[in-house]
Amino acid sequence: MNILVVAPTPFFSDRGTHIRILEEALALEKRGHEVTIATYHIGADIPKHLHSRIDVRRIRRLLFWYKKLEAGPDWQKIILDLLLIKKTFFLARTKKPDIIHAHLHEGALIGWIVQKVLFWHRIRLVVDFHGSLTKEMVSHHYLRMSGLFFLFRWLEKCIDNMGDAAVTSSWENTDDINTLRRKKDAETLLDGTRLSMFDGVLEKSVLRERYGISRDAIVITYTGALIPNKGVGLFLEMIPLVSAQYPKVHFIIAGFPLNEIAGFLRQDVFRTRVKVISPLSYFDLPSVLKMSDIGVDPKEATTRQASGKMLQYMGAGLPVACFDTANNREYLGEGGVYASETTAKSLSHALGILIENEVLRREKGEINFVRSKQFSWEKSAEILEKIYKKLL
Repeated sequence: MNILVVAPTPFFSDRGTHIRILEEALALEKRGHEVTIATYHIGADIPKHLHSRIDVRRIRRLLFWYKKLEAGPDWQKIILDLLLIKKTFFLARTKKPDIIHAHLHEGALIGWIVQKVLFWHRIRLVVDFHGSLTKEMVSHHYLRMSGLFFLFRWLEKCIDNMGDAAVTSSWENTDDINTLRRKKDAETLLDGTRLSMFDGVLEKSVLRERYGISRDAIVITYTGALIPNKGVGLFLEMIPLVSAQYPKVHFIIAGFPLNEIAGFLRQDVFRTRVKVISPLSYFDLPSVLKMSDIGVDPKEATTRQASGKMLQYMGAGLPVACFDTANNREYLGEGGVYASETTAKSLSHALGILIENEVLRREKGEINFVRSKQFSWEKSAEILEKIYKKLL
């Protein structure tokens, strides 16, 4: 099939939304489909070592000063999305896709407009929701309970009903959207992990020497965006608590943007007990995880987003400390240690259970590695292919 992917974001950037877009496209290409991605004017090209022929098409650089790669709303994106409508319309006319696969709420709206304008082409629209639009805007402090909030909430409900089919990245988001979709046909299409990424990674001792971390340390790692709605604030508040109790612990913080956590990094404990890797390339992620002992995901359930980092931790065979949410339980099962409350103190207690018990760390890490095989991008592509064929 000929698939046009709408990605209203600076693709590719080293964060979860982009990893989902990239890995879905790669897995679909591997199954023999032709994939084109329409996206913003900024972002990295798909690395040559992936040997992909995916055609990435970018909007014109009219907003040449816009260079924001991190997640979060920005009013300038309205202009970028208008330009992306134009680009998507052009590609839909010239490429004549069978399917428009639209990511995020903005992409769903763009895909819907193009589908309706080119109605005689009979293009099918599949929307791929990564979370709640308004809840994410609130978490980024772009919206408060006001008339504007209710306007965006109304718009979100309209978009939630768009598309001939819908997929979401989490069970919780599927439940939310199916309360709004008249056809109630949204399916959960989980993020995946590509276990081949960990092939050929250097030994733990070599990696730790390279990054200046003691071989004897118990390394606790957070990877991903350093922004509020990922729960980073609670993770940072927890670091002094754990460091004071466990002298052998060392933390890795890998991600961007650093300006979001600059105030914490000036504290003594962060200078002595934390290794910061920023930015972290997605393709360097396996090395960082392989020198770690424990993964931490402090994300709360409020934004209805999935957790791609969780699956990467699992693929690396790490035990995971996190909050007790439905999504986390579904991913980890017995491979996680769950904080009973959404507080830094509760998360530190969950971590302490793993820090104090090496055997438990190893057992839960093995559980997670085995479970990670259930969550592959190949399986996601197979599900998407069935959805496409049903629509066509």
